[in-house]
Amino acid sequence: MRPSFNRPSARRIVLSLAIVSMGLALPGCTRIRTHQGYLVDKLLVDSIQPGIDNRTSVEGTLGRPTFASQFGEQQWYYVSRDTKQLAFSNPKASDQTIIRVRFDPAGNVVGVDRAGMEKIANISPEGDKTPTLGRKRSFFEDVFGNIGAVGAGGAGGGGGNPDNTGPNGS
Repeated sequence: MRPSFNRPSARRIVLSLAIVSMGLALPGCTRIRTHQGYLVDKLLVDSIQPGIDNRTSVEGTLGRPTFASQFGEQQWYYVSRDTKQLAFSNPKASDQTIIRVRFDPAGNVVGVDRAGMEKIANISPEGDKTPTLGRKRSFFEDVFGNIGAVGAGGAGGGGGNPDNTGPNGS
């Protein structure tokens, strides 16, 4: 007589494997939250006073800006963005703060402005082609379209004056 073992039934094995696979798959469906850019401290930003502070004091209080303007009046920008993403989908902005510090030519603070989510531009492409202006040419027209145009009169190259006379006809 054989010794009897407590063998789990096939139903239990399948159920156990299903629970384990769901346990491994669920973390892939969790929402990913990220922060990019400047960490905004409202108290520090509110402490910047127009007419009192200058570039040095702003850098000492807020740190180096995310980026500075290159042309026109001098401006520093501090950009902060929080995003949410579900598994493999594209991240979506959940919060954004843009702080702009404006300076006069002497380097003194003229103003501090704030903006938020209203500055986000939503660009959604249509289809798989980018609309362009100009002629609509096929691939073969692009490749073979210039055959015969090289050296044609008025088209550049060297073929504009067949008798090689000077500009005055001499």
